[in-house]
Amino acid sequence: MVTIRLSRGGAKKRPFYHIIVADGRNKRDGRHIERVGYFNPLATANEEGFRINRERYEYWLSVGAQPSDRVTALVKSHPAAA
Repeated sequence: MVTIRLSRGGAKKRPFYHIIVADGRNKRDGRHIERVGYFNPLATANEEGFRINRERYEYWLSVGAQPSDRVTALVKSHPAAA
């Protein structure tokens, strides 16, 4: 199954996550199909903490991709993020 999930990047104790579309059998930080956005939980006031390409996100949902619980919560909590 194709999933939309977070892939961790960044330095030790400074996480940065890419929102990716990947085959569910691949590792968390392994091979992915497409990168559709990012999430920076440590963003300061002048940095953008969340961005997603809504058009691609909606496309992947329409063809059957399943978002993770965390991605679903992020998208709901940032309705205006583009």
